[in-house]
Amino acid sequence: MNAPLLQVPLQVPLLQVNDLKKHFPVRGGLFSRKSKWVYAVDGVSFEVARGETLSLVGESGCGKSTVGRAILRLFDITAGQVVLDGQRIDDASPAALRSMRRRVQVVFQDPFSSLNPRMRVRDILAEPIRNFGLAKSSAELDAKVAALMDTVRLPRDALGRRPHEFSGGQRQRIGIARALAAEPELIVCDEAVSALDVSVKAQIVNLLQDLQREFGLALLFISHDLAIVEHMTHRVAVMYLGKIVEMAPRQQIFTAPRHPYTRALLSAVPVPEPGAIRNPIILKGDVPSPINPPSGCRFHTRCPYVFDRCRTEEPKLRAVADDQWAACHLDALPV
Repeated sequence: MNAPLLQVPLQVPLLQVNDLKKHFPVRGGLFSRKSKWVYAVDGVSFEVARGETLSLVGESGCGKSTVGRAILRLFDITAGQVVLDGQRIDDASPAALRSMRRRVQVVFQDPFSSLNPRMRVRDILAEPIRNFGLAKSSAELDAKVAALMDTVRLPRDALGRRPHEFSGGQRQRIGIARALAAEPELIVCDEAVSALDVSVKAQIVNLLQDLQREFGLALLFISHDLAIVEHMTHRVAVMYLGKIVEMAPRQQIFTAPRHPYTRALLSAVPVPEPGAIRNPIILKGDVPSPINPPSGCRFHTRCPYVFDRCRTEEPKLRAVADDQWAACHLDALPV
């Protein structure tokens, strides 16, 4: 996982997410009409350029997968905007949404449950090509399917097999090939390597980087594994309880974090060098409920540097260095 990252040219972003909110209703009981709300995503904004990898990271339940599903328009959002190349996804008509969905594809976490066990690989890969009219003849369709197998480094003679006949890593390659079949510009990778063995993770990460260089793909890489993120991303957005608390280029996040939560996450990443020691920061308490998030800074109930202002005033995401943004009242973290 040491291949150089694709250089991203400065240009208008491919994807813009503006103040995105997604609140899910929760009924109080069988006959209750009163509803509470799960504030799964509560005001998230970011951009992804063509050819760029932006990683969304954070603990389980922080809302990062909900952001990915909102971008894919798997449900209607509560508020905000999702804009793809100047066109809004969040309020697009069914006809417009169909063409946008070809341009934004997804690779899911579980490579087995995301593939139809009754279908052969040939049909799994051919389905999006047919759906979007990307082949003019059966011969062209067969050629595209065979080329997809070459692209993800699987043998062509495996096209007649079903998903259960492959290993986990091979199934994830099929999932990636299915995403590529639609000829997308952006791929949402929702914990795409978290269910794989360590050695297989490295292979899939290398494959994604190679595909990004070959096709100029933008990647939204959703993960809780910072060791993987460090090797494959251009920028990182750190989420906590439905909000982005820090966003910066990879090197700045991993060498000079400016939010206490980011520092705590990084302290838990294993150190690969023999004999090297990292002192983990143990956060007190549990993650608060997204049904009743804390007032002020949502991290203040667990922050080792909390002071009175944190409990009452919500910090805004503000520039703290060149291209680095943090939602923290502290101007600098204590050494």
